[in-house]
Amino acid sequence: MSPAARNRRRAGGVDRPAAEVSKGSVVSRHARPSSRPTLGPPTRKAPLLLTALVAGALVAALPSGLGAAQDAPSTIPVAYAVTAQGGDARGSAPIDLGDDGLAVARRGLTATEAQARLQVLGAQRASRDAKRVADAARRAAEAARPTTVLPVHGRLTTCFCMRWGTMHWGIDLAAPMLTPISAAADGVVLQAGPASGFGNVIYIQHENGDVTVYGHMEVVEVAAGDLVRAGEEIAKVGSRGYSTGPHLHFEVHLGGLDGTRVDPLVWLAARGVRL
Repeated sequence: MSPAARNRRRAGGVDRPAAEVSKGSVVSRHARPSSRPTLGPPTRKAPLLLTALVAGALVAALPSGLGAAQDAPSTIPVAYAVTAQGGDARGSAPIDLGDDGLAVARRGLTATEAQARLQVLGAQRASRDAKRVADAARRAAEAARPTTVLPVHGRLTTCFCMRWGTMHWGIDLAAPMLTPISAAADGVVLQAGPASGFGNVIYIQHENGDVTVYGHMEVVEVAAGDLVRAGEEIAKVGSRGYSTGPHLHFEVHLGGLDGTRVDPLVWLAARGVRL
């Protein structure tokens, strides 16, 4: 085969000049190799490898069971927890998961905060102790309080007896003008104010139903419906109505306002009060 035919076979069977063949895709036997690497067609191995790595990481991050998401605790342990001073504390500490899913470290109390809490506790204890003491003192005072007293400190001038041809249904206790008058026992005021003959009158009903009557007062200090205690001031001595001088007219009606009138000295003595 001639040299020209061989060149045509190497060039793909096309007659081209030797200069074009040397410059074309066919390299002559004596051509110098190029120093640049030849770029081949792209391969799919690299993208497939990257995809496999990403898929593996996602599978490893998935929970081991179907119910793991529901059963996951609301707190997770951490190696370093934020302390009250802002530093890190070694060890495992719970982390709260907030509504937004962000973890927030639980904070402990500082010594100052703990002391403040203890002071509040001490103040509450002191308040309870003071209340107990006050309650005990109140109960003691109530137990020591008399249940019946002499309504006014004065001089007996008229008894529960006949006087000037008529029955005097109470006792008269003379005392200086405006001397304080007290309720003889605990009770409720039935009536208080002006009354014929008495000038001013007060009727008090007691727990056993008895009613005590106070007359001729200059000043009345209670009203119907008031609750009074034995020894509580209810009026001041006067000389209103049919009276010959400042005094207290005092009566006792057994069982009610219309009950039998009895000697007030006997009624008081039965309750430990003597004139």
